[in-house]
Amino acid sequence: MANTVQAKKRVRQAQKHRQHNTAMRSTLRTHIKKVLKAVEKKDVSAARTAFQDAMSVIDRAAGKGIIHKNSAARHKSRLNERLRTLA
Repeated sequence: MANTVQAKKRVRQAQKHRQHNTAMRSTLRTHIKKVLKAVEKKDVSAARTAFQDAMSVIDRAAGKGIIHKNSAARHKSRLNERLRTLA
């Protein structure tokens, strides 16, 4: 257990960061699922708008270190590939 003032503060900060990171990761997954559902329904316009939103969220998550940049690139590539199958 943390004994010093600094250690106690780091514990508080870690809890806050963990909650924020979990929320960001959840948002990321939600946006990816929205694209996949739109592609599944073959709704091109909805898929494109969802894809644009997902790209923004993926880039933001990669920039903040929530996911690795290569993981972000893989997500973007695979979503783009799915989107291209509709056109």
